[in-house]
Amino acid sequence: MTELVTAPSARPLVAGVDSSTQSCTVVVRNAETGALVRCGRAPHPPGTEVDPAAWWAALQSAIAAAGGLADVAAIAVAAQQHGMVCLDADGEVVRPALLWNDTRSAEETAQLVEEYGAQAWAEATGSLPVPSFTVTKLRWLAVHEPENAARTAAVCLPHDWLTWKLRGTGSLDDLVTDRGDASGTGYFSPTTGAYLPELLRLGLGRSDVVLPRVLAPGEAAGTTPSGVVLGPGTGDNAGAALGLGAGPGDVVVSLGTSGVVSAVSTVATADPTGIIAGFASATGEYLPLVCTLNAARVLDAACALLGVDHAELARLALAAPAGADGLVLVPYLEGERTPNRPDATGALHGLTLATSTPQHLARAYVEGLLSGLADALDALVAADVPVERVFLVGGGARSDAVAAIAPAVFGTPVLRPTPGEYVADGAAKQAAWVLTGADGPPEWPAADTELFTAEPTPAVRERYAAVRDLTARRLR
Repeated sequence: MTELVTAPSARPLVAGVDSSTQSCTVVVRNAETGALVRCGRAPHPPGTEVDPAAWWAALQSAIAAAGGLADVAAIAVAAQQHGMVCLDADGEVVRPALLWNDTRSAEETAQLVEEYGAQAWAEATGSLPVPSFTVTKLRWLAVHEPENAARTAAVCLPHDWLTWKLRGTGSLDDLVTDRGDASGTGYFSPTTGAYLPELLRLGLGRSDVVLPRVLAPGEAAGTTPSGVVLGPGTGDNAGAALGLGAGPGDVVVSLGTSGVVSAVSTVATADPTGIIAGFASATGEYLPLVCTLNAARVLDAACALLGVDHAELARLALAAPAGADGLVLVPYLEGERTPNRPDATGALHGLTLATSTPQHLARAYVEGLLSGLADALDALVAADVPVERVFLVGGGARSDAVAAIAPAVFGTPVLRPTPGEYVADGAAKQAAWVLTGADGPPEWPAADTELFTAEPTPAVRERYAAVRDLTARRLR
C-alpha cells in the first residue's frame, strides 16, 4: 500500500529503509525539511532463519508501494542487527541467514567466551558475545555446517547485503557497512574502528573472508545503477536514535520484537558481564545498549491468552492495582538474551484465586515486560552512562497501559513520541546527510512527544527481582 501523508514536496527527496525482523518500510522525505512525502511497506516471512532473497523482494515491494525512486536523490538502509549473511565467491548466498533472535549458537557462545575470556572480549569489542552476535553464528556454522563454512567467501550483515544489492555491481569488494552495525558482529572494535581478525578466526576458523568496508557516518557508498546516491546504512537501533534526534543523555527504550534500552554516549563502555553491549552510534559516538528478546510479543501473548485485542488489554491492565496484588510475570517467553538464558521459559508467580482475573493477568504481563527493561536501564546508570531523558518507542509503546505504567516501574518520567517509523526516518536522515556532504546530519523538526509521569512503585521491581532467577529451563 502507498500512504500519502503530505502533499509531494519539492526536490531533493531522500528515502530511508527499515528492514526489520517482521517487515520492510520505506519512507520518502524532503531532504531539507524532513517532511514526509510518502511511504510503503511489505511483510517479511516469519522465523529465525530467512533467505535474504525475501528481504530483497520485500524491499522492492515496499519501494514500489512508496511510489518508486525515480524522483529520489539518495537512499540509505537501516536493518536488524547481527544477522549472519554468508556469500560465496560469486556473491551467491551460501545458506539462509541466521537472524539475531536465533539462539541455536548458545553452546558455541559459551565456548567462545571461555576460550578468549570475558574481560578480553569486553576490552576488544566493548561487548561480551551472546547468541545474537554474528561471531557466535559463524562458530555454529563452522561446527555444524563445515561445507558451508568452507564455501563462505564473504560475511556481511542484513543492511550490508541490501545496500550491496542496491549498488548492483555484484562485486564482493563493494560490500560496505558502518561503525554502528559492525560493532554488533563480535569481531569489530568500536573504539579503534577496525576489524579484529583474530576474533573472526576464533568464530569461523579462518579470517581470509571479505568483510564490508567500514564507511564514515556521512560517507557515500556509491550509487545505484540508476544514479541514486547510497548512504552507508546502519543497524536498526542506531537508526532509531538518529531518527529521533537523540543525543548524549538521551535513552531510547524500544519495544519491538526485541526490547532495547540504548543511550547515546560520548564515552565507550566495556562490560565483561555481558549485560551492556558497547555498540557504536550512526553519528560517531557510542551507543551502549541492553537488549532483551521479549518485548512487544509479550503483549501479543497476553492478548492471545485473554482473547482480547491490544486496546482491551490496556484497559484491563489499568483496571488492576499496581503490583497486580502480587502476581508477577517473568517474560522469558522466547528464552532470553539479557540475562543470557536462551533455554529459559516464562513463568507466573503468585497465582491465587484472587489474582486469577483478566485484569490481574494483563497487569502482570505489562509490569513483567517493563521490569525487564527497567533492569536494563539500571545497568546503564550503574555504568555511568548519562540518563537525562527517556523516550518510549516501538509498537509496544503504543499501548496506553505500557506508557502509563512505565514511569512507575522505571521510577522516572517518560516521553512517548508520536508513533512513527523512526528507524526508516534515521536512514532517510543519513541519506540526506550523505547527499549534502555536511559535517553532521540535518536538523529536522523533532517529533511531538507526550509526557507520562507516575509515582514510583519499587515494590513491583522488588517482587520481580525475587522471582526472575527461578525460571525453569525449557524441556527438550
